[in-house]
Amino acid sequence: MELEKKKFLTDADLPFCKGCGHNHIAANTEKALQLLGYDPMNVVLVTDIGCHGIIDKSFLTHTVHGLHGRSVALATGVSAALNNPEKKVIVFIGDGGATIGMQHLIDAAHNGFNMTVVIHNNMLYGMTGGQPSEFTPAGFKTPTLPDGGKKTGYDICKLIAAVEGASYVCRLEGISDFSEQLAEAFSKKGFSLVEVMEICPSYGVKSNPGMKLSKVIENAGLIINKFVDREVDNYKTEVKTEFRSLFSESDAIQTKFPSKLEKPVRLMLCGSAGEGVQAAAEFILKAGITSGLNGTKKGSYPVTVGVGFSAAEIILSSEEILYTGSPNPDVICVTSSDGLEYARKTLANMKGGKLFIDSSLKAPDTKAEVIYFPFRERGGAKNSSIYSIFYFLTKTQLFPMDSLLSVFNENKIAKKFDQDKMFQALNEPFVDGLTDNKKVIV
Repeated sequence: MELEKKKFLTDADLPFCKGCGHNHIAANTEKALQLLGYDPMNVVLVTDIGCHGIIDKSFLTHTVHGLHGRSVALATGVSAALNNPEKKVIVFIGDGGATIGMQHLIDAAHNGFNMTVVIHNNMLYGMTGGQPSEFTPAGFKTPTLPDGGKKTGYDICKLIAAVEGASYVCRLEGISDFSEQLAEAFSKKGFSLVEVMEICPSYGVKSNPGMKLSKVIENAGLIINKFVDREVDNYKTEVKTEFRSLFSESDAIQTKFPSKLEKPVRLMLCGSAGEGVQAAAEFILKAGITSGLNGTKKGSYPVTVGVGFSAAEIILSSEEILYTGSPNPDVICVTSSDGLEYARKTLANMKGGKLFIDSSLKAPDTKAEVIYFPFRERGGAKNSSIYSIFYFLTKTQLFPMDSLLSVFNENKIAKKFDQDKMFQALNEPFVDGLTDNKKVIV
């Protein structure tokens, strides 16, 4: 078969260092794909961070470039979406990336995803200075391991060969013409893997002067061999033509109460983790929906979840809402010092609106109308956020109080809650100790 000069690679020079084995892999991939008669548009090349990944711009196929060690994971998604073994998915990954993403390799082989993984094993991290990888053989020196490794690296071919889902596994020396071996791997349905052994000319050769690649392979006890060649059931994506709705009529919130809301209202609740901020936000949101309004909620809290601030942004509107969150709320309820710190920047930017804030706190400079109330003193820390939404509705009357009570009473929290005590506390005046004249706030 007479091969075209170049069909899968551009005419530009390859981007690798002179003498790098990555050049041979790219050139042999070109030849192998031509041998098999592939069209470039039926090939997807997936790479990740590493010297091998700069080949993307040189290939005329579809290319996907991902995070370090994640090319196999990305390729499984591509393979599952294509759901067609006639479309060739090829993964280029280095020994560093394979170290980082080894579980992805094992899972892809186990499930028999349609792809061929070509590991560029130069036995070190070539892009970041020559650090050893988990594939670095014992005795092999690198700039950061000048005395050589004391333990031999993983034998990735043995590992993948032990996975029953793999259809083809081989290791070869990355010199001369190995296009037929790549073509054999590319022709397999399901998961195939080729490990190509190389030495990095920038770090490996300089750190191991006079050492030949064949000797490195021999000293490491690695066998140039075909480990697996078998027929296996390749992955097939289950295609569904009918889908059950994620929602059912029984899940829909029915309109039970009226609302005279004429324009959207944006409410932000800010408190501390564990004090019911998110639950309170869902109560007021659902109450608005039972009053015929549309609503969205965005929750915010640290990764630690159980400590620090907890905040929620609610939008209620008679019109459709196509987003969540609002940098410019109309009302902010602050029930703790954690919540105040979170809301401080937003409060500084407010041009109007209202701030309902716990009377133990001092409101920062803001153009919002400041209204103090002892949420924590009268409701306790755990109930302060719930007190704040009832107080909010009492003062704004956006929709009937019965709508909030109906939603609240459906929740198990209500069983431990003294509503008579709450409404009495909400309606009793109190002395604001933060003002000089001890002004009574109603």
